[in-house]
Amino acid sequence: MKAPQWVRATAVTLIVAALLTLTGCLYPEDQTPGNDGSVRQAVLAVQDSVDRYREQSGLLPIQNADASVPLYEKYKIDFGKLKRMGFIGQVPSAAFENGGEFQFLVIDEETNPQVKLLDLATYQTITDVQKKVDAYRAAHADKLPAGAELYAGYPSIDFGKLGMKEPDIVSVYSRQTLNAMLDGNGQVRVDYGIDIVTAIKKSGAEPKPDEDLRRVLIEQSYYVPVKSPEYVWTNGEPVPVAVH
Repeated sequence: MKAPQWVRATAVTLIVAALLTLTGCLYPEDQTPGNDGSVRQAVLAVQDSVDRYREQSGLLPIQNADASVPLYEKYKIDFGKLKRMGFIGQVPSAAFENGGEFQFLVIDEETNPQVKLLDLATYQTITDVQKKVDAYRAAHADKLPAGAELYAGYPSIDFGKLGMKEPDIVSVYSRQTLNAMLDGNGQVRVDYGIDIVTAIKKSGAEPKPDEDLRRVLIEQSYYVPVKSPEYVWTNGEPVPVAVH
């Protein structure tokens, strides 16, 4: 099992502080992990298409989703609508619909619609682990394949009990390997704690006590934190909110 994120975050915090002092930001815009030019151009082009579609129709070009779909997986862009009405010439190569690695989404749909990306590699990895966890629970009287506790109410996963090797979950924000963990409902989640630490240091702003810290990641990147719990700032650390 990998070390909990906060064990590794202390050293990262010191490095981040030094980088901020020297450069004023964590990365130059064109060198931020995951923020390469092709992805940036694709997001900006789709954002422009979505804005023009909304201005003309009063609607958003998104697929229907029911209330059970998690917040940052919910409103997938319907490229068919954009193409049929001439707002986009072709689907970006980065998009799942064109064989790419990302699902294009709209967030903040009722206030300020923004185009963001869902990393399908992470999504699929967690989906596969979830199937293994569900099968384990079905075979063991609903017992969780829990390992050491990473946060209160969030144990790590004992992958040996699942009969599988621990998967590599590569962060779209930092390219670091992240931990998978379980919430109180037995749902598999990704621990973005170390990425949140870095993003908060980069922003230079002290989080509000009730702020959902996933927003810091979203505001500084093109990506949503897929399969993530909500985090709040507690005693100088990002802590996932317990669910029951």
